[in-house]
Amino acid sequence: MTQGGARDLTRGQRIRRSVNWVNLSTPLGLGIAALTGTPVRRGPHGLYVGTGYRPRLPVASAFTVGNVVLVRGHAPEGQPIGAALSPDLVAHEAAHATQYAALLGLPFLPAYGVAAVWSLLRTGDPASRNVFERRAGLRIGGYRERPVRPLRGRRRPGR
Repeated sequence: MTQGGARDLTRGQRIRRSVNWVNLSTPLGLGIAALTGTPVRRGPHGLYVGTGYRPRLPVASAFTVGNVVLVRGHAPEGQPIGAALSPDLVAHEAAHATQYAALLGLPFLPAYGVAAVWSLLRTGDPASRNVFERRAGLRIGGYRERPVRPLRGRRRPGR
């Protein structure tokens, strides 16, 4: 996995990177990294990767804010920063970076929150029916799909 200089990026990755700078989601991600003491370096696909994230929230092993992926683990000694993430997880987090760009940055955060609450109500899990996690790839993000359960107080036909 290469670190991805500007020449190595696809047109879409360059657009996503620019949009997420302008919509302030990448600066927010870099600010979170700075406030939590998480060192950040350039990573694959135009992303920045911060390793060694320590705060308890969010609970995920990796999460994205703009084009910044914050990871709890570290890259193995002598390996590029992107090695802290599997190729599948890079693809999953890159999809979230694209979602930030599509929703013009910071509006992604409350939209994601609503989707997580909906999923929690439907499955008991914040990812299984979360439209953002589903479109980023549940399995490649390390999530298991949980079955949908009926909403409380809902009548079933014939009862």
